[in-house]
Amino acid sequence: MRAEEKTSVPDLVDYLLNRAERVVVGQRDNLELVLLALFCGGHILLEGVPGTAKTLMARTVARLLRIDCKRVQFTPDLMPSDILGTNVFNLQTSRFEFRAGPVFTDILVADEINRTPPKTQSALLEVMEEKTVTIDGVSHPLSDLFTVVATQNPVEYEGTYRLPEAQLDRFLLKLNVEYPPAEEEDRILRLYQGRSGLGHPLDVLGPAREKEEAADGFGVSPEQIRAARQAVAGVTAKPDVCAYIGKIVRQTRELDKVLMGASSRAAVHLLQAAKVRALMGGRSFVIPDDVKFVCRPVLRHRITLQPDAYVEGSTSDEVLTTVLERVEVPR
Repeated sequence: MRAEEKTSVPDLVDYLLNRAERVVVGQRDNLELVLLALFCGGHILLEGVPGTAKTLMARTVARLLRIDCKRVQFTPDLMPSDILGTNVFNLQTSRFEFRAGPVFTDILVADEINRTPPKTQSALLEVMEEKTVTIDGVSHPLSDLFTVVATQNPVEYEGTYRLPEAQLDRFLLKLNVEYPPAEEEDRILRLYQGRSGLGHPLDVLGPAREKEEAADGFGVSPEQIRAARQAVAGVTAKPDVCAYIGKIVRQTRELDKVLMGASSRAAVHLLQAAKVRALMGGRSFVIPDDVKFVCRPVLRHRITLQPDAYVEGSTSDEVLTTVLERVEVPR
């Protein structure tokens, strides 16, 4: 049996987090949630000001798991064909040939996704849901590991467009990436001490070689993501825990401050994320604490507040705190 087949999911997560923290400092919780989304097969939206390692998180995880990663800088003049690809006429064969776009990868980093107009944003709707690209009536399948890791600046920043609700609902998680604590920021400075020039943070990991990974005894590979996804099917949630999830989702639709609450898709995503959280904790069953841990990342972007609630300064996280306080926790 190969090394990766012997490695449990909790051991794999701990190993990846420890290595990733050599590059991405002060974001362990968000790194853990990025891994959770990958094991769940869901997409991730990272929101934060520039320079807080949003893109670096995705590239670091891709490097450690040895999966393909491509980055697209979203700009106001970006076209859907720049992401998906297009048919090009070949003069030699007198036929149209499909030229694949950057979406044909394992991890697509959609950098500053809210800087491009809705027409280009909508190009991701099909690929995020169906994992296929349809060009001129022909469907082209994507990688089974295909994951969108989108970054965005806060919407109040100049030159940004609000993501439509249909697209937001396709993201499994929305993570708020904030400035690191003072001690972690000092650690970042120490990492660059003694280097010639800025360099790239991923240089800390060295080249991604088979022998280098095998020396750690893990043999990290894309197959471990697939194995973890299969293992999720073996995680169970008792009826009272499923009912707890349903009550949380329905409660988001009943609060006065909420204009539009979480969808049924959100309930399914909340259950799946809680199951992966249980698997990462070494358990084959979901407990209420798993649901609480993933509740805010899964639901915060699916709730639209009333205009007066925005004016008062209320946030989705505050609403979800109220929801969790009101819904009785199963014993």
